[in-house]
Amino acid sequence: MNTQRNATLTVDGKNIDLPVYSGSIGPEVIDIRQLYAKTGMFTFDPGFMSTAACKSAITYIDGDAGVLLYRGYPIEQLAQNCDFLEVAFLILKGELPNAREKEEFDTIIKRHTMVHEQLIRFYSGFRRDAHPMAVLVGVVGALSAFYHDAMDISDEYHRTVSAHRLIAKLPNIVAMAYKYGRGEPFMYPRNDLSYTANFMRMMFGNPCEDYVPNPVLVRALDRILILHADHEQNASTSTVRLAGSSGANPFACISAGIACLWGPAHGGANEACLQMLEEIGDVSRVGEYIKRAKDKNDSFKLMGFGHRVYKNFDPRAKLMRETCHEVLNELGLHDDRLFKLAVALEKIALEDDYFVSKKLYPNVDFYSGIVQRALGIPTQLFTGIFALARTVGWIAQWNEMISDPEQKIGRPRQLFTGAEQRNVPPMDKR
Repeated sequence: MNTQRNATLTVDGKNIDLPVYSGSIGPEVIDIRQLYAKTGMFTFDPGFMSTAACKSAITYIDGDAGVLLYRGYPIEQLAQNCDFLEVAFLILKGELPNAREKEEFDTIIKRHTMVHEQLIRFYSGFRRDAHPMAVLVGVVGALSAFYHDAMDISDEYHRTVSAHRLIAKLPNIVAMAYKYGRGEPFMYPRNDLSYTANFMRMMFGNPCEDYVPNPVLVRALDRILILHADHEQNASTSTVRLAGSSGANPFACISAGIACLWGPAHGGANEACLQMLEEIGDVSRVGEYIKRAKDKNDSFKLMGFGHRVYKNFDPRAKLMRETCHEVLNELGLHDDRLFKLAVALEKIALEDDYFVSKKLYPNVDFYSGIVQRALGIPTQLFTGIFALARTVGWIAQWNEMISDPEQKIGRPRQLFTGAEQRNVPPMDKR
């Protein structure tokens, strides 16, 4: 971060000079940290649409150009050439692992996959029909009661151990939430399987027979995890950073991120896509719903199309579309009612002038929901898979924040619009 010039703000005829900083790529920022001291004013930016709350070297997005970089590497190259743990290593450490580093990292993660046996008892405290995200918020937060041997966040080694534990145990925790809801026995992890194959076995295997992972399906889910591993300063990542700025332990911070991700405006988008397809019901009704989507007076919205950040094609969607068709071909599901409906909807959206002119292309959530349904993952667990993937990004962002010497506890300001100071009247005068 460097500054070469100032921006001049004029307030009541007085010029205020504010430093302008440049990053390695992307928009410059105006440093307003001295604004209140110099002017007695705050900035007003609901949703933080024009505010950089931190500096980060992890993920870069150019929404206009449809670019997503993890540590400088295009998401397309990472998804095609790396597995999830390679990408996790990159996000955490800044560089891709060599063969020795990858083997060591894989081994470390595998040796942390087991959870404390007493933690398993937590699941019996939930109703069987509890939403998996409610379970994840509680169980992940409870990890701090079991792994307090490495809770000194000022110690780099402690932070590293906590990161390894979270990345390793999330697949187990998510799989157990799924099994608990179905009344099926939990499956212990197996260290001879890859990260994603192990997760699929814990999800879909049972003690009565061997589970043999399908490599096409494993690769599809691995790609979903890679594409969702981090996404810059989104709502849940900002939540993790804000919670962490108080000095909260990493398990509590990740639990806070999971709670934020649960919101339908954030992590629930792919679930909403499947619900929309169920509402449309059949290919014969696509035209009717396309017409409704174009009608400004109709409340119906075409879910899974367009993106708040990407004003062009979501780069993750291109990869997920390819993966989607690989999975459908592998499982012979092109004639499935919902999949046929999704393909028809995709075709119209990619060709219709209305959607093309507004750049309402299918996004990653549209395709990932279809893929996860094909893999047998229930709709309620879609956001749990998202949380499993994003834990890598959250823990990297948290660690980066803790290591930043300029870091301060988060304290947003407000524009107060309530009553001015007044006195409490006697009871008979109210």
